[in-house]
Amino acid sequence: MNARKALKLIFGIGLAGFFLWLVVRQISLADLRQSFASADAGWIALALLAFLAGYACRIERWRLMLVRSNPELGWRHCAGPLLASVAANNVLPFRAGDLIRAFGFNRRLKISVNTAIITLFAERLLDLLMVLLFLGLALGHFGADINRLAGIGGLAPMAAAAVILAILLFPRVFAAPGRALAQAVKRVAPTLGQKILDEVDKGLNTLELFSAGHTMLRLILWSFFAWLAEGAVFWFAALALPTLGAPLAGWLALPIGTLATLIPSTPGYIGTFDYFTARAMTELGNDAGAATAFALLVHILLWLPPTVIGGIYLLLNPTRTSQEAKAS
Repeated sequence: MNARKALKLIFGIGLAGFFLWLVVRQISLADLRQSFASADAGWIALALLAFLAGYACRIERWRLMLVRSNPELGWRHCAGPLLASVAANNVLPFRAGDLIRAFGFNRRLKISVNTAIITLFAERLLDLLMVLLFLGLALGHFGADINRLAGIGGLAPMAAAAVILAILLFPRVFAAPGRALAQAVKRVAPTLGQKILDEVDKGLNTLELFSAGHTMLRLILWSFFAWLAEGAVFWFAALALPTLGAPLAGWLALPIGTLATLIPSTPGYIGTFDYFTARAMTELGNDAGAATAFALLVHILLWLPPTVIGGIYLLLNPTRTSQEAKAS
């Protein structure tokens, strides 16, 4: 590990510790135990089913991207590698799971490294679109009183989502202005401008690849179903805790907690996810102890199943390291 990565890891651990301290300092262990003891197993089971449904949609979305390179790929061929990459991201630093998905399964899936990498880029953009969409809907539903939590009104994320949607559906329209902007930056800062230009070209080429026919519309629909199911995980987990007075706040916790994972942290987003998820719940009137129990419950529901299933897949189907894949 080089010095830069070591510093990044130390910084992430420090931030995670800080947010974890913010979480635990305002609750009592007795209240936390009471919230968990009163949890309804039926709602938790439904949350697990919703989680599985959401990942089934994500796997189908990835398969649709890959079939252009290998038409013989089925859903079951893609399920293991995707869950394995999530498992690795949950326990290893520096997004190691993305490297495994980019370089580790290409021979097994009969796809190129470039194909695997561009699907990761497309997934990020589709997920960002959905998080902004659900944030805008939540802010609009819960009203102006909650806007101080995000610092924005409901129209801002909806406008950003509309721009991303337009880029996804009509990438060629944005090619010229995107490259012109990168060229303008290049005149002032040549190195930075060239990097931006390369990223713009790579991104637009990726989107043009998937915009043919109805592929992008299908990818957007599968993304929506995936995030709708994940929202159901938050909602069902909230309904499982009778100590929560406003379980509908789970639909706000979904985008707020997800956006918090962009903050540098540990693998599994310990601390950052929990603090902002609990904060979203308390902003809508829930008790701090119950909100913290909810954040921990949701974190377990989102972290444990893919880590266990993906970890088992990796143990049964060991893959090459990224270095070996790059050398081949």
